[in-house]
Amino acid sequence: MKILFADALPESHIDLLRERGDECIIDPEINAEDLPNALSGIDVLVVRSTKVSAEAIASSDQLALIVRSGAGTNTIDCQAAANAGIYVCNVPGTNSVAVAELTIGLLLAIDRHLADCVLDLRNAQWNKKKYSQADGLLGKTLGIIGIGEIGLAVAERARSFGMTVVAERNPNRKPNIESRIRSIGIRLVDNREDLLAESDVVSIHVPGGSDTEGLVNEDFLNQMKDGSILLNTSRGEVIDEDALLRALDSKNLRAGLDVFCDEPKSGTSEFISQLAAHPKVVGTHHIGASTTQAQEATTSGTIEIIEAYRNGEVKNCVNMATSRIGTAAITVRHFDQVGVLAEVFRVLRNAKINVQAVKNNVFLGANSAVAVLDVSGEVTAKICEELRDLEHVIQIQVAEYE
Repeated sequence: MKILFADALPESHIDLLRERGDECIIDPEINAEDLPNALSGIDVLVVRSTKVSAEAIASSDQLALIVRSGAGTNTIDCQAAANAGIYVCNVPGTNSVAVAELTIGLLLAIDRHLADCVLDLRNAQWNKKKYSQADGLLGKTLGIIGIGEIGLAVAERARSFGMTVVAERNPNRKPNIESRIRSIGIRLVDNREDLLAESDVVSIHVPGGSDTEGLVNEDFLNQMKDGSILLNTSRGEVIDEDALLRALDSKNLRAGLDVFCDEPKSGTSEFISQLAAHPKVVGTHHIGASTTQAQEATTSGTIEIIEAYRNGEVKNCVNMATSRIGTAAITVRHFDQVGVLAEVFRVLRNAKINVQAVKNNVFLGANSAVAVLDVSGEVTAKICEELRDLEHVIQIQVAEYE
């Protein structure tokens, strides 16, 4: 395969792909504007922060897989990829601990005035009286918005400091997440208003995108307790920065931020930001996931996705339909012989019934198999009879979707 790495990854991992005969092109300087001219002949595209637009996807001639070497896929036009039949896969969870560690680091830095302490000492200033005024974390309440892998990792670390952790109740959470919530000791509240009203610290861990843009707005900030702390290590656009600036000036709020709106896309650049420069903000340079441990784990996960794709398996795909589609499911039990399913498809094609998903499992001994086809169209009794009459078909069963 021909693989384009639009961001830098450790050479040792890429060498594993080269050993399998892949042509690996590494171009960490490529940007969103350059990408449409760089995808000719590329089978797999690997990105971290590089934006993948619909224009770039349309310019490709054989691209089949886009891997986001990280969790968030908001910089990729996933719908355009889906329309072109291109998988978009991500590597979730591998940097959770790194982001959680920085989140707790920001909290400690705010509570103990660490940034100002360091700055004064470097300027030959000693002010123990001022910097001795810290609250401490024991017994404080941390409200977490976004209980995914990162939010859970933050909760675990906060609990070890003796903090109470609260999160919003959500009836749609997966059972394994609910189990972890209980094991960590997170207390669930009925709504966000309750969470904000009782939290001394509020930490944001939600994905980017239109659903979360401006989540922290004037109303949100007005509901926070006086003297509380806001932490954001998710996406800059989650916060209405003008509203936060007003709240920092008018209320006794403090903030720890790793991300900002309109932050530079390059590794080094001038960055003029009222929010980043505010005296009640402790800021870092979008480095939440930037530990050696996290980068190694994320790169390993990226290589695993590419290897799985090579072997016909798709892992962590984010742009496939997640529910049954079509009008009915046809279950075909058949002897495992050459051409059986081809004949089934021929019958359905002649009846103008579209097959939208297929899953075929072979029984032990490889004598028989069962195929489940999600189809769109009316499956009449006549079609069923024609399918049953096919050679090597054992049984046909149709279930219509409601």
